[in-house]
Amino acid sequence: MKGQSASTLLIVDYNLSRVDDVAHLAQYARERHGARTVLIRWGPSERDRRICDAVIDLDPLAEHFVTDALARLAPIAGELRAGIVFSDNAVQQGAALLERLGLAVDSPVLAEGAFSKHAYRVAEHRVRALLQAQRVMVPDYTQAASADDLRRFAADHPNGFVVKPSCEGNNRGVVVVRSGENFEAAFAEAAPYLSRGVICEELIPFAREFSYDGLGALSFITEKISATGRYPVEVAQILPSRLAAHEVETLARAGRFANVLVGQRDGPFHNEIKLSDDGLHAAVVEPNRRPAGMKIWWLARWAYGIDLFHAWIDALWGIAPPSSLPAPERFAAAVMLGVGRDQLFSPQDVRVDAAPLDDAIARTVGALGLREGALRSRGFEWLTAERRFVHAIARDNADFVALATITLEADDVDIRDVVTHLRANWPAALDAACATRAAA
Repeated sequence: MKGQSASTLLIVDYNLSRVDDVAHLAQYARERHGARTVLIRWGPSERDRRICDAVIDLDPLAEHFVTDALARLAPIAGELRAGIVFSDNAVQQGAALLERLGLAVDSPVLAEGAFSKHAYRVAEHRVRALLQAQRVMVPDYTQAASADDLRRFAADHPNGFVVKPSCEGNNRGVVVVRSGENFEAAFAEAAPYLSRGVICEELIPFAREFSYDGLGALSFITEKISATGRYPVEVAQILPSRLAAHEVETLARAGRFANVLVGQRDGPFHNEIKLSDDGLHAAVVEPNRRPAGMKIWWLARWAYGIDLFHAWIDALWGIAPPSSLPAPERFAAAVMLGVGRDQLFSPQDVRVDAAPLDDAIARTVGALGLREGALRSRGFEWLTAERRFVHAIARDNADFVALATITLEADDVDIRDVVTHLRANWPAALDAACATRAAA
């Protein structure tokens, strides 16, 4: 299709630090389909302006976003060939904008359930009997505006519950509350998010967590490793997941129901789901109508050899994505890395010649007896350049300092053990990488 008359791809916002993904999408749209890219983003960066042909500064949560965006896009409306919504904040109004522009998009009306956790629970409870008949647990919930609301909810849920913001990703403000704990302290951790709502949810009694990921009719299941205790932050994502056939079907059934409730049909999805020990029951933690975070689509590329970002763009130009993935070529994981003690940290503390991830990988290879080259680093990034206080026990994703992506080519070693050893070896490697600089 390259070489046809000018056409334009519209990208409506993106989540947090996913600018590299935006660059990847824009480059492929240009090289494969000859398309310009226009990005709508609140407070765009200089890099946004370098990777896209035009940038429009608008907040997708603003009341008049759709009207304002239509006005700003009017001069090029006839050139717009396709559009994508790439953030949780834009999922509803971004979809409404694309619909007004006459571009293909999944349902704007149902999109609120992919943004508001409260809206999703409301939608679930409308069809509670239907879901329960399919062995999908529907947790009780309530909105909370005070510690007294937590206290009342606790009386009906003695086994514990979760307090979390209604509209906030990245695991921020999520607290598990057990019987006898301090309700005022728990509510204080969620209080910063009151403007968009806070909810209490019945604790889902399933320990294992996965995500049902994909694009259109293409789906796959990613295994999530989360911390235990008060702050259930995610520490790793793994592909392919090691599951029995009946477990895959249980997760897929719950994931498809979530897609129906939030109006997903052709676009991407990332539905977080917990699975019972017997693999017969599931419960949706939250749905998302966007590509998965934590590099999951990149993990799919290394594990299966398919670039889902390319498939997403191709689908907009009428090239259907594959209906299934090939057999995996290797295991892949994204691993969050923190610090060994509560401290102030900046990547500037690390010596220029140091390679703490390489050191942690070498120690992991030795501990597990892996052959040379079986465990490889595929990517590494510091999560922020700013100096900040970091907790050794992560309370949310802000308490990690780096993200590593790795691949494993060994069938006799469980990649979950590799992740555990890598995270255990990382703090000492990081301290060693900083020690000489600190002494100097």
